Amino acid sequence: MKNVLVTGYRAHELQIFDQKNKAIPYIKKAFRSKIISIIEEGAEWIITPGQYGFDLWASEVIIELREELYPHIKLSMITAFANQEENWKDERKEYYNSIKEQVDFYAEVSKQPYAGPWQFQARDQLLFHKTDGMVLFYDDEAAPSNVKFMKERAVKLYNESNYTLITITADDIQNAMEVDYDDM
Repeated sequence: MKNVLVTGYRAHELQIFDQKNKAIPYIKKAFRSKIISIIEEGAEWIITPGQYGFDLWASEVIIELREELYPHIKLSMITAFANQEENWKDERKEYYNSIKEQVDFYAEVSKQPYAGPWQFQARDQLLFHKTDGMVLFYDDEAAPSNVKFMKERAVKLYNESNYTLITITADDIQNAMEVDYDDM
């Protein structure tokens, strides 16, 4: 996979309402363990929709990995519409903008503010078209999410064209917590 779509749960779907939540480091740790091998196998671009939650936490990990080990890796944020953060709380806007400033490529599929669900559909179509595979934080047995539609699309593409789907589940997060606990 050269171009990898990375997305997953929104923060509120996990009952996470600020950046101080103790689950975030474990979510990032689980993602880090999956993405390192993908980078080492030849990934060049990590592409995310930039939603508040897993998308931005994963972006943070990519920025850290770029600074620490993999200066060649590129990060792209492609949003569905202009000013997606417009109605967010100030703390979330600042966090979002701090990530956005560090991406290698940023674009909005629709140059207008939110106008309807068609913007998300257009974004998703573009993201799947531009990527070879996906790392998805979604668990069929955990919290419900609109991200299930991304998984369904990835499975369909896998069946049609060998699109790669790698998931992060609640078990992966639990394992990251247990490894951390065992290291104490």
